[in-house]
Amino acid sequence: QVQLVESGGGSVQAGGSLRLSCVVSGSIFSISRMGWYRQVPGKQRESVAAITSGGSTNYADSVKGRFTISRDNAKNTVYLQMNSLKPEDTAVYYCNRVTRDLSWGQGTQVTVSS
Repeated sequence: QVQLVESGGGSVQAGGSLRLSCVVSGSIFSISRMGWYRQVPGKQRESVAAITSGGSTNYADSVKGRFTISRDNAKNTVYLQMNSLKPEDTAVYYCNRVTRDLSWGQGTQVTVSS
């Protein structure tokens, strides 16, 4: 069974940076389009960024210019570099394939204070 393990969250002040990591077990990673998602209580999980197996990326308008998604296929890992963080970025962050068909991991909490 494929597992997703997110890490790297924490508490920062507005304007700060964090780098999230997601390790994907199994051999499907290198051929999968991967995405980062986030969720706050009472709201639906939303897509933040996505990356193809070849490295093409796209971003939600709310994070363009501040977040960067990348991947290391040799390490089965997808990253999310988050700069210029804002309080509205506070959420639990998850990774998954863009089809969202893998079992969700535990996520990693990001808290941005003003």
